Amino acid sequence: MNGGKVSSSSAPQQNVLTNFRQWICVLGRAPRARVPPQSAKSIAAVVVMLIAVVACMFLVDTAASAWARTLPQWFEDVFERITDLGLGGWFLFPFGFVLLCLAAVTSPRLTHRTQGVLAMLAVRFGFLFLAIGAPGLFVTIVKRLIGRARPYVGSPDDPFIYRPFVWAPEYASMPSGHATTAASAAIAIGALWPKSRTVMWLYALVIMFSRVVVLAHHPSDVIAGAVVGALGALWLRRAFAARGLLFCAIDLRAFPWPSRKRVKAALREVLRKKPGISKG
Repeated sequence: MNGGKVSSSSAPQQNVLTNFRQWICVLGRAPRARVPPQSAKSIAAVVVMLIAVVACMFLVDTAASAWARTLPQWFEDVFERITDLGLGGWFLFPFGFVLLCLAAVTSPRLTHRTQGVLAMLAVRFGFLFLAIGAPGLFVTIVKRLIGRARPYVGSPDDPFIYRPFVWAPEYASMPSGHATTAASAAIAIGALWPKSRTVMWLYALVIMFSRVVVLAHHPSDVIAGAVVGALGALWLRRAFAARGLLFCAIDLRAFPWPSRKRVKAALREVLRKKPGISKG
């Protein structure tokens, strides 16, 4: 820093630190509104899914693993490729990159209108990143603490092999991380783009099916992962709404996106500004 000026190379980094700190403070503030209570139907649905997890462990898991072992190699090879699309990185890397770019360019030097547009975009991509990443991180830890063996470990007729706390990939079957990512992505993306819900849930079901086909998980693991992913994304939507962010606290619907015209105008202003120069 010299003569009241900040170098162009240090300004974006400073913006990133400042903006991420501000965003974290906003997320950590106390709720401002009361969101609707959980409906009896939604609570019943969760209970039914948990019962299905237990039932599958006793009635379905062994048969499903035996069936998967009889599939032709070409079929398994196809789903080995498909199942990789359930990795969290397909969502977290692009969403995280967009967030990083927004943090780097958002600056008090911009007009309030442009700052508002960038903030609207940041809260959306921040929600998508957290709604998919947080349940995935939770499952990554919990599945290793539970220590359930994957279907290809031990006897194929025994789905009740556990080695808790070993922190080994072979004993990280429940819940399924891919299913968690797929379900949370379906909820989160569907919340912002309602017309995408059918496609996203079809994607999620295919990913869940693929995990059984490639013998990476039992059906009960997949259902458990889907429950965690869906609940995590839904909880974050309620948390955002309670803080006046992105969703209406009354009906939990997403606020409208900024218009293309406003986004283009904001991008033009960002590109016109010379980064990092400020008068002292």
